[in-house]
Amino acid sequence: MLRILTLSALLLWSCNPKAQDSPKTDEIKVEFSLPKKLKEVSGIVLSQDKNTIWAIEDQGNKNVVYGLDKQGKLVTDVLVENAENNDWEDITKDAQGNIYLGDFGNNDNNRQNLAILKLDLKDASQKTTKVVQTTKFHYEGQTEFPPKKSNWLYDCEAFVEMNGNFYLFTKNRSKGFDGTFLVFQIPNKEGDFEAKLIGKLKLAGKYSDAAITSAAINSTNDKIVLLTHKNIHVLSGFTTDNFNTAKIEKVSLNHNSQKEAVVFLDDKTLLIADEKDKETGGNVYRFEFDSKTK
Repeated sequence: MLRILTLSALLLWSCNPKAQDSPKTDEIKVEFSLPKKLKEVSGIVLSQDKNTIWAIEDQGNKNVVYGLDKQGKLVTDVLVENAENNDWEDITKDAQGNIYLGDFGNNDNNRQNLAILKLDLKDASQKTTKVVQTTKFHYEGQTEFPPKKSNWLYDCEAFVEMNGNFYLFTKNRSKGFDGTFLVFQIPNKEGDFEAKLIGKLKLAGKYSDAAITSAAINSTNDKIVLLTHKNIHVLSGFTTDNFNTAKIEKVSLNHNSQKEAVVFLDDKTLLIADEKDKETGGNVYRFEFDSKTK
């Protein structure tokens, strides 16, 4: 049975023409358990000095950014004074250390108030922060709210900032899920923009393998990690205006949970967080890239 399952996985992998020939396999290890109050973490990012892990929760939770130390102790709750948590699904930073919230969760593909929020968030001594830039947007190609269920490609839980632009990686919620996702580019500016479609790609496997829940970019801006419940997918070979050229390397985590957040600790190490579900999850994991991973 194990041999049959392994063969099936390899066949699924080979169906993706953009992917590498075979999946890599590594292991994740629990770094620490999240504080009990953080049951639905949807994004994490490191402060510029790497001493604080900023964490957020998604729809239905408070408009608060939580600061953890490297051992997982909650050191501060920072209230975002002038913003609602409509559905905060990821958090990222730019090269200067500015922090951005992705208020773009869109499970039913019908939202028309999508935004990215820049925060005046500097350090863990703060008790409050404010939104100092609002980047509103709508997706190129979406004309119906919602579209037909076979084209539910406009939810998003994953983004990064690179060279003055945001890059969004959508979560496929279509009927007849096939791993397709879209890549959009939006300028990092105040205003209301059409998100430019710069890539249409596909991940192999079923929903837990291929529905994207978070993204992170390395320090040299040449690798982007996309997180799913069971895998990470490493993108390389893209350009700033075209992701159709990207190569995709699948890395199995040998672990299935509701993973919702990822960040680079350094260029060979990831921190990954999952939501709490009864007796499982609610952890931050450390993942070390295998030396074979490109």
